[in-house]
Amino acid sequence: MQAHSFHIALAIGLGVAAYTLLNLVRRWGVKLCRREAGSASWYGIVASALAQTSQVFMILLSARLVMAYSDAPPLLAATIRTLFTIVVVFQSALWLREIVFGAIEHRTRDQSHGGKALVSALGIIRLLVTIALFAVAVVLVLGNLGVNVTGLIAGLGVGGIAIGLAAQGIFADLFAALAILFDRPFRIGDSIAYDDGAGTVEEIGLKSTRVRGAAGEERIIANKKLLDFEILNTTRRLHNRFKFDFCLGYATPPELILQLPAILKEVVESEGHTLIHGGLNGFAAKGLSYDVEFESKGTDFEADARDRLAAAILACFRHHEISLAYPPEVNLRAADKDAPPASLRAQARH
Repeated sequence: MQAHSFHIALAIGLGVAAYTLLNLVRRWGVKLCRREAGSASWYGIVASALAQTSQVFMILLSARLVMAYSDAPPLLAATIRTLFTIVVVFQSALWLREIVFGAIEHRTRDQSHGGKALVSALGIIRLLVTIALFAVAVVLVLGNLGVNVTGLIAGLGVGGIAIGLAAQGIFADLFAALAILFDRPFRIGDSIAYDDGAGTVEEIGLKSTRVRGAAGEERIIANKKLLDFEILNTTRRLHNRFKFDFCLGYATPPELILQLPAILKEVVESEGHTLIHGGLNGFAAKGLSYDVEFESKGTDFEADARDRLAAAILACFRHHEISLAYPPEVNLRAADKDAPPASLRAQARH
């Protein structure tokens, strides 16, 4: 009798301790969730999941521990096991839902997106995740209760296929929006070029992306169609490369021709750029064909930087007395309206 009383007291003590510990963890999660509100950090995500721990789950978990160390009646033990199984499945669905939501918000609220990316899609994503998780939870609960869920799973599968076929266009754009969200080929504020269009990304929505063109027009393109194109993201380039073409006259001295690559390199580097190529590339009808190709590091390039470099090259040419080739002049003289034809003039000479 004493041993039985000891086991009962031990089981009650374990149950109370487990409930108290779980309640403290839940309160810590609620407190951390308030402190991390709006940040969408991983600590906040874990705290949000812990804050979803229900009182029913904590009570049934404590009762399950008490039952393991006490000689509970079979009916009571079976009831607690059944209720505990149901609550554990749905509690796990709640935890997983909060983690998925937190991961999506963590992805959309970073500084590069400014918290604006796919805001219109998040509500649909939440709904789809909730339906999927709790549908799986219901199937698991029914399976653990001994219900034959084969027909239910088949019905859910057929219904899902029917819905998918009916709304395949919407789902295609939705999954394309998710691909933009997680793969990040571009972000809001990036300058992109695709197919025959170009502009700055202003909004990434559930079905379409809005791009502001160079002329101020707003271009609306479906997410799936946009991802089918090769996208050129000019915002993320590591450098800018430009090229000047010019011609020197054939009267340029050979010694200057040999010195010109070093002269061009000095001019380009003096402006803070990197010379890629600067020298002769062929013989043209009007003179010696040259080009200067250079790189400017960084994502931004001032529009007047090319003007400054061009002015520096011209000043250097003037200093070294290097002349650019000019197009050959062709003088066309119109015949006098009152003059006789050339055949009549020839006959008059004879």
